[in-house]
Amino acid sequence: MCGIAGVFGLGEKKINPDSIVIMTDTIAHRGPDGEGKWANLEQTISLGHRRLSILDLSANGKQPMHYADNRFTITFNGEIYNYLELKTLLETHGYSFYSKTDTEVLLAMYHFKGTDCLQYLEGMFAFAIWDEDKQELFCARDRFGEKPFFYTVFQEQFYFASEMKALFAAGVPKVVNNEMVLNYMVHSIVENPLNKSVTFYENIFKLEAAHFLVISKKGDITKKKYWDIDLRANSSLSLIESEDKFRELFYNAVKIMLRSDVPIGSSLSGGLDSSSVVAAINSFLVEGQKQKTFSARFSNSKFDEGRYMQMVIDQYGVDSHFTYPSESTVIDEFDKIIYHQEEPFVSASILAQWEVYKLAKQTGVTVLLDGQGADEILGGYHKYFKTYLRELFLLDKASFNRELAALNKLHNFKLGNNLRFAVEAYLPKLISKIGKHKRQLRSDNHTLNIDSDFYNTYKSDSPFTSFNCLNEFLKYDTTVYGLEKLLRFSDRNAMAHSREVRLPFLHHKLVEFIFSLPSSYKINSGWTKYILRTSIDQYLPKEITWRIDKMGYQAPQQDWEKNKKVKQRIYDSKAYLQSKNILNENSKIDNFKAIELACIV
Repeated sequence: MCGIAGVFGLGEKKINPDSIVIMTDTIAHRGPDGEGKWANLEQTISLGHRRLSILDLSANGKQPMHYADNRFTITFNGEIYNYLELKTLLETHGYSFYSKTDTEVLLAMYHFKGTDCLQYLEGMFAFAIWDEDKQELFCARDRFGEKPFFYTVFQEQFYFASEMKALFAAGVPKVVNNEMVLNYMVHSIVENPLNKSVTFYENIFKLEAAHFLVISKKGDITKKKYWDIDLRANSSLSLIESEDKFRELFYNAVKIMLRSDVPIGSSLSGGLDSSSVVAAINSFLVEGQKQKTFSARFSNSKFDEGRYMQMVIDQYGVDSHFTYPSESTVIDEFDKIIYHQEEPFVSASILAQWEVYKLAKQTGVTVLLDGQGADEILGGYHKYFKTYLRELFLLDKASFNRELAALNKLHNFKLGNNLRFAVEAYLPKLISKIGKHKRQLRSDNHTLNIDSDFYNTYKSDSPFTSFNCLNEFLKYDTTVYGLEKLLRFSDRNAMAHSREVRLPFLHHKLVEFIFSLPSSYKINSGWTKYILRTSIDQYLPKEITWRIDKMGYQAPQQDWEKNKKVKQRIYDSKAYLQSKNILNENSKIDNFKAIELACIV
């Protein structure tokens, strides 16, 4: 896990080799174990790297790394979990290796398969490979966007980096994207689902997840999506057979993600997902090994999940570590979090995650496995209930009635207006259009709080849509809007403390299998993430496997806002936004939103 950067002069443009040092120094937190820079003889391309050593801690893992008589040069951030299997495959084709790194294997795979190498990779990654013969740069990002890749073209040069601050340090203009600012205030979105490449800064773009791009010396950019979830795939396995397959894929994902030459632990929230990861890790430990877990707890019992954490800790005898975020965390750490996140993050709950990774660093654990992603692929949020009911309503009225009764019993879920629900099911496009119109009208009401000139200049259509099929909704949240913002929060928080986070639920073979299953394996008899619960039931306390409530590090934000210093920070932030003609006086914008935006605009 590392930080990467590069500058590519387009046409006959020469680059300034010193720029790469400025860029990598800015993201030194992503790789404190080593640094490297390289430029070709013509001074048209320069690549930089900051290393967080995970595999092969020797100098053989230094980057930028060269291959094939220096034809290829790579700067790489991430982990290729199946690098040992790929290495064996490559050796059967005559390849040999001098290091024990996944980086060298990645280079060899690119030499062997070209851009098709991406189909073979199991992992999280963002990298760039320079081809000296073709005079072109190949850049790629993993399937779900776990690892970041930002780029821009400025003054006839192509810049890229793991974080935007590296681009700004090199002289790229930092200009706020006011349309994104307004969308954040009105819709609470931190990405644009209609254009996944845009950011909160003008002309700074993200390489979308599951995409690669090739840029030539002339400046021509070719971008292509190399992977997607296929909703047409249908598994013929029974529920019991699917449970066995799910468990096999999940445990294999955990096993392959335990490959490391540095200490590994896990993040334990007390919920089903993280507890499942802890249980799976424990099955691979040899006698005498003890898993370290890291958790955030709160003094407010309404938000504290210590009781559930302790159940897992007792069952598996883990070496547990706790942190207790409070209002002092807001005062002491908030500016640091905003600096590392670079873009807004909606609520203060992110502080708990920040403190967990800080605790892992203090304890000397470099890699953490985490349960993130399970909710999006398995239907873990209550917002999915209505979509699933519409799906059943159109397919099987008896199943619809049973599921509605179960949801009402477990979650006190009420359907509301039956006629409206039926119309929504039969005429989804019309209802979606009406819904967008209503959301726009509600947005217009925000002019009471948002400066009218600012609102009218930057307002845009509501980016949301609705679904009648659960798998379609899950795919949207997994690949369009929802999951990637959480992955950004996790990456920046972890890398700020030079920690690596691995996510077994996002192993793409597991995800592909889950999306081949019917919706009833995900929501069943009122239970969310049904196949996960039934697959892991024998390995966890029943109180966790069959928990009805869902929290996931919700922070007592309202309690924190009562602190005198936090109150002053909120007041100052809103006053600043008013001075920038973004808010009107007495705005009712969320308090933490105001603090975040005041640091950005």
